Amino acid sequence: MENSQIKRIEFVPRGIIGGKRVAAYARVSSGKDAMLQSLSAQVSYYSDLIQKHCGWEYMGVYADEAKTGTKDSRESFQALLTDCRAGKIDMVITKSISRFARNTVTLLETVRELKKLGIDVWFEEQNIHSMSTDGELMLTILASYAQEESLSVSENQKWRVRKNFEEGKPWDCTMLGYRANNGILEIVPEEAQTVKLIFKMYLDGFGTPAIANRLNEMFIPTRMNKSWCQATIGKMLRNEKYAGDLLLQKTFRADHLSKRTVVNNGELPQFFVSEAHEPIIDRATFDAVQVEIERRATTANVKQGKATAFTGKLRCGICGKNYRRKTTPTGIVWICSTFNTRGKKYCASKQIPEETFKAECADALDIEAFNETTFTERIDYITVQPENTLEFHFNDGGTATTKWKDRSRRESWTNDKRQKAREKATRRRE
Repeated sequence: MENSQIKRIEFVPRGIIGGKRVAAYARVSSGKDAMLQSLSAQVSYYSDLIQKHCGWEYMGVYADEAKTGTKDSRESFQALLTDCRAGKIDMVITKSISRFARNTVTLLETVRELKKLGIDVWFEEQNIHSMSTDGELMLTILASYAQEESLSVSENQKWRVRKNFEEGKPWDCTMLGYRANNGILEIVPEEAQTVKLIFKMYLDGFGTPAIANRLNEMFIPTRMNKSWCQATIGKMLRNEKYAGDLLLQKTFRADHLSKRTVVNNGELPQFFVSEAHEPIIDRATFDAVQVEIERRATTANVKQGKATAFTGKLRCGICGKNYRRKTTPTGIVWICSTFNTRGKKYCASKQIPEETFKAECADALDIEAFNETTFTERIDYITVQPENTLEFHFNDGGTATTKWKDRSRRESWTNDKRQKAREKATRRRE
């Protein structure tokens, strides 16, 4: 018989009442297989931990691979902060202070921001909750220790690298054509053929953009299986390693926090080793390429115009790249950098004669003749659209559109071209 004094209620699982939304953050600083397995294990561990905890709602595990803890630009780390700021997370779990950040400033700034948002960060290894009364004090002490540990590791690594340099050994090798084996560069035959082709094409008169385009059209990949660009070709043509020599410590890390790589302009000693390994390019060919590089650079410097009011103001409406100033046989023009380096196949834009462009600017500004000061003060940027259309964007937010006319064949017929035509006609008659 049912007791009328007993009140019947429905059972509600604990996790549904005031469930805390919990996420985890994991990181490894290397892309090596062992590290990636460690990252996978961390993700699985925290996924199980959160989902099995009564009263916690699983909000995911944010994981960064091959990212150093001294940088605050980690993609998943930033995604975690974004979701925290959006009010999607109540607590964050991470393995340790060093996994969260080795930079004391980054750590404290982040923890303080999350604390203001009412979000607790639990550092499992140290068993510290950032919302606790003594949490920040402990974090400051331990984060300083983690930062000093990072400095110590960095200095030890630098010492090993420089010791190798002093012994004439490369630290690693990411260049096409070689692999490092116990400090010795060994040739990769298939890749060496591509290296030889690049040097040959350059001596045959091809420019670095043309070589990059040809390799891409031939579906020949770079060492990292990416598309070729002229900068990569330029570096290869200057790389002494292809001639069998080694110039070590060309760059160095600025500090252990930013990990920024800078060019060594004499701040640290460099080490040169001649005939250190088997060359891919013979000495005569390599030296001939260096002479040709200097010759082309000198020619380009003569033709290169100085920066003008237009520099950085013209944007291609097709590919989005900036227009650049270029001297041609018919005069100075402004041309899309993509079209100039890669050709019409990659950007079907048109070049604009500088005098034509000045006239269009004067028209858009409603002044009699082009004035550089007026242009700079009033124009923010200009988009060059197809069909000879210019879109002017003013500093006050206004816009205007003009259309320019292509030069006629008569206008593009310079005195120099006329003289060459006369000489050619004379030779034919003779």
